[in-house]
Amino acid sequence: MAIAAIEGVIWMIVVGFIIAFILSFALGANDAANSLGTSVGAKVLTLAQAFAIGCFFETLGAVLVGSKVSDTIRKGIFDVDMYDGNEKLLMVGQISALTACAIWLFIATALKLPVSATHSIVGATVGYHLVVFGGKGIKISEIVSIVVSWFISPALSGIISVVTFLILRYSFVNKDEPLEPGLRTLPFWYALVFLVNSFSIFYEGPALLHLDELPIWGSLIICFGGGLIVALFIWFVVVPYLRKNINEKEELVENEEKLESEEESQSIFKNGQENSNYNSIDKTEFASDGQYDKLHESSKEVEDKSYELTSSQETEDKSAPNSKNTTGCLHVAEKGLLDLSDKIIGPPPSGPVAKDHPHVVKLCSPLQILSAMFSAFAHGGNDVSNGIGPLVALWMIFTTGEVAQEEETPLWILFYGGVGISVGLCLLGKRVIETIGEDLTTLTPSSGFSVELGAATTVLVASNLGIPISTTHCKVGSVVAVGWARDRRAGAVNWKLFGNIILSWVVTLPCTIGLSAGVMALLRMTV
Repeated sequence: MAIAAIEGVIWMIVVGFIIAFILSFALGANDAANSLGTSVGAKVLTLAQAFAIGCFFETLGAVLVGSKVSDTIRKGIFDVDMYDGNEKLLMVGQISALTACAIWLFIATALKLPVSATHSIVGATVGYHLVVFGGKGIKISEIVSIVVSWFISPALSGIISVVTFLILRYSFVNKDEPLEPGLRTLPFWYALVFLVNSFSIFYEGPALLHLDELPIWGSLIICFGGGLIVALFIWFVVVPYLRKNINEKEELVENEEKLESEEESQSIFKNGQENSNYNSIDKTEFASDGQYDKLHESSKEVEDKSYELTSSQETEDKSAPNSKNTTGCLHVAEKGLLDLSDKIIGPPPSGPVAKDHPHVVKLCSPLQILSAMFSAFAHGGNDVSNGIGPLVALWMIFTTGEVAQEEETPLWILFYGGVGISVGLCLLGKRVIETIGEDLTTLTPSSGFSVELGAATTVLVASNLGIPISTTHCKVGSVVAVGWARDRRAGAVNWKLFGNIILSWVVTLPCTIGLSAGVMALLRMTV
């Protein structure tokens, strides 16, 4: 018998859809902001541009690759067969999970802390199951693999990002003249970005595009072939354009500066001529009343008095205890103490003054925009499951009357979750964007690109393996790792903030378990 025929179930579906949208909204406000924070922090994208890119690519990723991780979230945490005959109880449990996860994400967003939505939904799912069956039926191996991924994902993402950053640094970023070395390596970076992200799409890709039937060798041919085409396009079209564009702009600036310098020289010469003409005025103009002689004598008296005053002041300064000499000594002593404090405490923070060479900015900014698109796509594919996984379970039980949930996740529900993420990103995403992009460390286009490529690579690979890792952990791990690799002096990375973020990760699981268990204890009385 279909569940839809049982009295009292429709309200669960309605409430489930409402809360799922609210949760997706919270995901956009907290989690989706992580995907774009580095681009905004590096001043490559404005907030409006980041929101536009995020809305499109988050939704696209959710629809195309979101179903795999959704299956893990709704069926992989515990044995759903235990609810056979108690379908309404499972539906109430999914509502409890949605509610608990949404509450926690809104709390974290209000505190500007980037927490793991994956962490949250797993804890909420475990919470309601504990109320019903205790620890019975929970797949410990799945929980352990997910928990381990929370530690592996930031470390792996950080390593990939640091390696990327070091290659960038030694290939062209740290060169005195980085333009030509950068142009030579540009095709490689574009090809790499395309290869990594396209493989995650084409390998066991979405059934919607019939990519699930494509063999691995077919995926490799498409991805490597596409990467080669991208590299050739960059080399023969983009590189010459950038070289010409940058050189022409620099030439224009040089010509403007030269013109300004010539005008200034002419002005000085003209003023000199006028002064010379003034000094050569015929003294006879003043002779009639002796004005010239009086003026000359007055001027000489002023010069004499000025000389006497200066000599007297210098004598006083030499004998005075607070003279210039003493001030100079104090300055030297102060400098010595500052140098000593640098050795003991460490140099001042370098984060706020970190800058890329203008040529590096020109070369890396488009790369970071491209990687930001893929990062948003990756987040939509991996984390939409956190918002709509329980909702899909509700819908499947409602339409099939079974707890097995063997059917594929409906695309329209994935789209629904993507829209919710987009709305949350635009309305409340700014808070966490500031934390990721500005407060942890200072980002530039080169370091920001390294962060996004490393995080996107880690997340997209995990999505295709069906592992619900945390994009938050990946992005934060990459930001901190690259900030530390760029400058290891004190203050380059805000370690206090990083510690607070780690603490929020630790308390996320118990908090969501407790919230979900409490909601489940209340709603259980309704079935």
